[in-house]
Amino acid sequence: MSKNSRVATHAVDPQFLERWSPRAFNGESIPETTLLGFIEAARWAPSAYNSQPWRFLYARRDGADWQRYLNLLIEFNRGWAQHASALLVIVSKTTFVPPGKSEAQPAPSHGFDTGAAWGFFALQAHLAGWHTHAMTGFDKELARTELKIPDGYEIHAMVAVGKRGDAASLPEPLQARETPSPRLALGAIAAEGDFSL
Repeated sequence: MSKNSRVATHAVDPQFLERWSPRAFNGESIPETTLLGFIEAARWAPSAYNSQPWRFLYARRDGADWQRYLNLLIEFNRGWAQHASALLVIVSKTTFVPPGKSEAQPAPSHGFDTGAAWGFFALQAHLAGWHTHAMTGFDKELARTELKIPDGYEIHAMVAVGKRGDAASLPEPLQARETPSPRLALGAIAAEGDFSL
């Protein structure tokens, strides 16, 4: 296990410090019911007007779609993500029908809301003893055509899910990075009143 040197400035549940995004996975299969449990947690995230814009597309390593999903990744990410248990593509619906209306209109917070759902997913996976690593290094246009994602949906990220593997399995330059990353100081991200960051 990697040493976790994270320290919170204020009291938070330990899961927030313990959750991190490794690249070394052990290739263990993930039961579909386990993966769906993580998506179930995401389903309960908050969203504007309860519009629930998030959509999760997935492939498990022992499933028929695995290679198609793996091929969406850039070579660098494919090199380590091939040992994950599942790969997901997270998208969001860019329009919604407001309460009392009959026509769709732009959903200005679809990305914000979908980010909340992804956070719920990542925390539930961590609580269940799994790890996640989100990536933007993939071909979005290929994902749109390959996975038949229609217009009106924004493609945000891919996520690798798996059990921790041995860091020595990674290329040498990545081995040193296989540790929980630090965060900006609280004063660098929060200010009372006017923007002064």
